[in-house]
Amino acid sequence: MNRYFTPFILGISLMLLPALLKAENQAVIYKIDIKKEIDNTTWLYLNNGMAEARLLDADAILVHMNTYGGQVDMADSMRTAILYSPIPVYVFIDNNAASAGALISIAAKKIFMRKGANIGAATVVNQTGAAMPDKYQSYMRSMIRSTAEAHGKDTIIQGRDTLFKWVRDPLIAEAMVDDRVVVPNLIDSGKVLTFTSEEAMRWGYCDGIAESTDDVITQYLGYSDYKLKSYTPSWLDNVKGFLMGPVIQSLLILVIIGGIYFELQTPGIGFPSAAAIIAAILYFAPLYLDGLAENWEILVFIIGVLLVAAEIFIIPGFGVAGISGIILVIGGLTMSLLNNSGFHFEEVTVPEFGQATLTVLMGLGLSFALMLWLSSKIGSKGLFRNVALTTDLEEAVSVSVPHELIGKEGKAATVLRPSGKVWIDGEMHDGVSESGFIEKGTPVKVIRFENAQVYVQACVSKSHLY
Repeated sequence: MNRYFTPFILGISLMLLPALLKAENQAVIYKIDIKKEIDNTTWLYLNNGMAEARLLDADAILVHMNTYGGQVDMADSMRTAILYSPIPVYVFIDNNAASAGALISIAAKKIFMRKGANIGAATVVNQTGAAMPDKYQSYMRSMIRSTAEAHGKDTIIQGRDTLFKWVRDPLIAEAMVDDRVVVPNLIDSGKVLTFTSEEAMRWGYCDGIAESTDDVITQYLGYSDYKLKSYTPSWLDNVKGFLMGPVIQSLLILVIIGGIYFELQTPGIGFPSAAAIIAAILYFAPLYLDGLAENWEILVFIIGVLLVAAEIFIIPGFGVAGISGIILVIGGLTMSLLNNSGFHFEEVTVPEFGQATLTVLMGLGLSFALMLWLSSKIGSKGLFRNVALTTDLEEAVSVSVPHELIGKEGKAATVLRPSGKVWIDGEMHDGVSESGFIEKGTPVKVIRFENAQVYVQACVSKSHLY
């Protein structure tokens, strides 16, 4: 039976061999959807998708684009990743590639558009839609022009003449940003350029019109038999993208700085320190997971916090340690946002540095404003009047801190920075310094009482019974 069975198996194997070889040589096309605002989340989609495509040894990457634009710094990072990708990257514009989307699309090896799609209108605008000052437009013009130039020129032979023509005319790319740019026979001054699919085909900014990704792959890329892999964002991508947004990062910095400040104003460890620690984890964790925040940058931040704490708790006054701590805290927060490698910052672009600095300064500014506002509002008036136990405390104060204590002298039972304990008439009271840092044992004088605390200032007493 074996002598008949063996040839049968061999015959079947020979019949299946072409199919197996075909499957072995089947092209892998990796698709990444960019169908929302260009921000940290879409940057993560592209970055993670391209990394997965390299692991799969994909033959091509196809970005399925439909966006009205977004953050310029994120668009710059995305266009750089596309320009220097070892795997050819193509873009299929399903509907819109406006502003930052146009910049990313121009970086691709080839651009394909759906009938009725648009590309252009890359002027830098603010949150209200108004055009930003010319220094921002100048950088965007340079960036989009260099992106178009990166595709080089085609060599055209006409009889005995050799002509060199841009694959994508840089002047046309500039006209998408600046309404002062004039392109002969295309657009006059005073208008920002936006192409339809037909116009983009005519002027070299579209390499083919298709109705689906399958049309792009089969008709234009030439893969009749292919396996399509798509990047599927995880919930972690969306959470990281949300936490890495400039506004959220500024708010986290606000909580970090505000928590440290209010913790230093009160004895013991409580809610402010817990809030600061949680905010710091939420700030650094996504940056660390994506390789932006390095160990030494986080260490710089921690050392800065410890120096500020040492200046307040150990060293009287405010000097070198405190100033150094503040510089290290700001430096750690800022450098964690930059795409540097170790101590090398050559690859950090001007927009990335500007965005990082602005994010940190905005967070610091908000935190100081919040500290001043809360300091004046917590108590018997303002926003927190409903959560502060004003009435009960005033009743308690009438018993525990009689009006007769005002003007009396005592001494600091603990260090006041500015809160602590004071001895007045042989009794311990919660005290708050009105004259800055007060060392333990320093004579003090009660000037007022409020919310179960005596407010004191340092004084020189003639005699003490302690």
